[in-house]
Amino acid sequence: MKCLVTGAAGYIGGRLVPELLDAGHEVRCMVRSAGRLRDQPWASLVEVAQADASDAEQAAKALEGIEVVYYLIHTMGGGSDFSAADREAATTFAAACERAGVRRVVYLGGLVPEEKHSHSGGRTPGERHSRPDGLAPDGRHSYLDGFASDGKRSPSGGSVQDGKHSDPDGSASGGKHSHSGGSAPGGKLSPHMSSRVEVGEIFLNSSTPAVVLRAAVIIGSGSASFEMLRYLTERLPVMTTPRWVSTRTQPIAIRDVLRYLVAWASVEEEVNRSFDIGGPDVLTYADMMRVYAEVAGLPRRLIIPVPVLSPGLSSHWVGLVTPVPAGLARPLVESLRNEAVCDEHDIARYVEDPPGGLVGLRRAVELALERIKEAKVLTRWSSASIAGAPSDPLPTDPDWAGGSLYVDARARRADASPEALWAVVEAVGGESGWYSLPLAWSLRGLLDRLVGGVGLRRGRRDPKRLRVGDSVDFWRVEEVEPGRLLRLRAEMRLPGLAWLEMRVLTYRGETVYGQRAIFHPRGLAGHLYWWAVAPFHGLIFGPMLRNVAKAAERGVLPVPPGGGAPTLDAPPSGDPRNTVPG
Repeated sequence: MKCLVTGAAGYIGGRLVPELLDAGHEVRCMVRSAGRLRDQPWASLVEVAQADASDAEQAAKALEGIEVVYYLIHTMGGGSDFSAADREAATTFAAACERAGVRRVVYLGGLVPEEKHSHSGGRTPGERHSRPDGLAPDGRHSYLDGFASDGKRSPSGGSVQDGKHSDPDGSASGGKHSHSGGSAPGGKLSPHMSSRVEVGEIFLNSSTPAVVLRAAVIIGSGSASFEMLRYLTERLPVMTTPRWVSTRTQPIAIRDVLRYLVAWASVEEEVNRSFDIGGPDVLTYADMMRVYAEVAGLPRRLIIPVPVLSPGLSSHWVGLVTPVPAGLARPLVESLRNEAVCDEHDIARYVEDPPGGLVGLRRAVELALERIKEAKVLTRWSSASIAGAPSDPLPTDPDWAGGSLYVDARARRADASPEALWAVVEAVGGESGWYSLPLAWSLRGLLDRLVGGVGLRRGRRDPKRLRVGDSVDFWRVEEVEPGRLLRLRAEMRLPGLAWLEMRVLTYRGETVYGQRAIFHPRGLAGHLYWWAVAPFHGLIFGPMLRNVAKAAERGVLPVPPGGGAPTLDAPPSGDPRNTVPG
């Protein structure tokens, strides 16, 4: 089957691609920047289409010859116009799917409370439902961060992340169903959740058959929901918590989500309906924290609910305690206000449960922690682009955009081999730190989080190796030339654009470490910012230059999580595709 995976650089998409390849499907990845996939281990096995879902011409080209589409596009942590952007992209892309004759769209969404939606009947293939506002009845949307939408969904539909929905009656008929709104346990749907519902309705109202998989919390190494659970539990032995920790949810393991997604590329029947998907456990978020503590070998956590904490305060609380920034934490927290429990398990008619049954929460947490300990986290929540973060490549023209570039350039000889120096460079950030004034880096990260930025605690996907698109604390990898160059683009809140380059050079037979901090100011505020921080560069970048060179000379890197000093071994050989997600 010829499959198109949109959002292939994100958390779900980056794991789905190798699973589809392992199942024998042909895969084309659609991303806005082809370079984001360049260093993926499966990059040579797929086609890459550089396209924006909101551009009809680009979408049409990406869809040529495609039979099954996985729509994994949704804005997380965006500004006030995120719903309009998602609506435009979904409308344009749904129309493009119709014109291209796509056989099926698969959309991964979230469980929405049944009270939020009503059944309005089904449709036969090609028939549309309508509402007074012109929107399709059912909603679906996608999550790139591994955290499903919020609340519990009704059989008639709900909010979905990466696909469309299906019939409200749960039958195998091919009719799609609609949502009409209403109130849900825990309050009305959040703006992000409502946007996802709207996007789903757009797809469900199209003539292309759609399958919507509606999940609650997705548990897997590197997912935003798992990172939130992990850090809240590990860092707070005694917690005063909001009311949402007592809301019931039905988590599902990432490997079961991927198994369902892959299976729908091969189902022959024309199915137009949504399916609830969840693991075998139904429990509160407080219960989930207790399970995590038990699996991680932590003392039992004391949880004290505090009903006065609003979602806004809760998201800032989560942002301070976990690596998940407040802007992203808010839609996740708002999702937890509503129950997210499956109403049916009709998907088993088309995709049988695995012989050992679905993965329970305890086992899902064990698998996720194993992947983290073994540094085998394939994708992370931060793999997806951060809304509002700069994405411009480093300009080569000093008069780029009619402005100026400020540069702090330094170099130092290192009495070490180029390989040893590169090992230090590629391991920078995360647990290894930044080789100068840790307190200063931490304060800069804290300031960034206080103004809504990502902060310094995103860490790394892998403690030793980087690829284009990886996040490294408040940077993102823009370019990697193995053994020569690492270029990081800043994603902290700044009045301009910033990059940090780290180079391994050879001069007259000697190894040289080169380092450049580059800043392109935006307006007067940008210029003032540079001159305000310039005096501190000697305190930050000077020691960093010396300490990186000295670390290479010593040949010892900081010990990554899980123990064992990093070595200079070659990348693992064998099949680059992942077959055991966790």
